[in-house]
Amino acid sequence: MPTDIKFNEMFTVIQSLDELINLKENESILLGYFSTDTCSVCKVLKPKVAELIETEFPEIKIVYIKSDVFPEIAAKFQVFAAPTILIFFEGKEFIRRSRNIGIDELSGEIKRLYSILFS
Repeated sequence: MPTDIKFNEMFTVIQSLDELINLKENESILLGYFSTDTCSVCKVLKPKVAELIETEFPEIKIVYIKSDVFPEIAAKFQVFAAPTILIFFEGKEFIRRSRNIGIDELSGEIKRLYSILFS
């Protein structure tokens, strides 16, 4: 299993709304992980999401958005809970999961989109 440091390196930390919009529009599939520093569930889920993407869906770009630091980004994407995962497919939101996120369920949903693009 990869280390936490490797997991953190997989996530591009978003610094502005423009940066996120640009990535959303230019990546085939983009996973946005919205979190806060005080969210204990987020800290447990983040490495699981990273491992899932690394092992099963390596073409997906992963970004990390600190909702408490950039509330304007969270508001723009109507994210009001942490953690929230948004998956954009060719610029459009296709998957939205918040709070209680099951990795197996998330994997199944991603697999459908991923197979369309990369099969």
